[in-house]
Amino acid sequence: MISFAEIQKQAELNSGSAKDLAVRMPEILPNEKIRQIDTVDFFSTMTFRVFSAGLNQKMVRNKWPAFEEVFLGFEPSKIAFFSEDDIGRLMTDTRIIRHLGKIRATHHNALAMLELEKEYGSFGNYLADWPEADCVGLWEDLKKRFTQLGGNSGPYFLRMMGKDSFMLTPDVIQALNKLDIAAGKITAKRDRAKVQAAFNTWHEETGKSYAQLSRTLAIWNG
Repeated sequence: MISFAEIQKQAELNSGSAKDLAVRMPEILPNEKIRQIDTVDFFSTMTFRVFSAGLNQKMVRNKWPAFEEVFLGFEPSKIAFFSEDDIGRLMTDTRIIRHLGKIRATHHNALAMLELEKEYGSFGNYLADWPEADCVGLWEDLKKRFTQLGGNSGPYFLRMMGKDSFMLTPDVIQALNKLDIAAGKITAKRDRAKVQAAFNTWHEETGKSYAQLSRTLAIWNG
């Protein structure tokens, strides 16, 4: 497999310089910082990701004050008690995005987050305890536990919260195809396992975060 030093060198050329590449790297938080994030912040960001998937993020952000009001400050312990009447009421509120599947997902996800808090002590502990060497396993667990966090929604949520993880954006997928690490859209478990193994090798080689590795791959491909 190609060494990451070669990928890094080309990515620096594509960016203009090593310094220009460095400023394009995503911000990642250490796991101890992840543990300290409040549950409300996690749940608000998760809900934003659910509602913004497939939509213009600026439009969703403009409506966010109303979302904070109708979803009770994004306190999972409050949203968990929503009834069918509450859901019906939200579907008539023109201030928010009236998508029944996403509204129901918010109720389900509040319950799921409370279950994780019981199991791990906090949602931050759940994320922090998950090893970066198994990013794809975390994606699958988020998809299984939560609603509408499949596809790239789970990885985007992790990136928004600062949890280290690579991402399978179109540019990264194209790069992995060019490197013959995996073919096609990389949706099968066996292909994702190959990709995880490649990222683990590059991480050991460079000491870079998984997020930095995938961003560098995307720029190398560009």
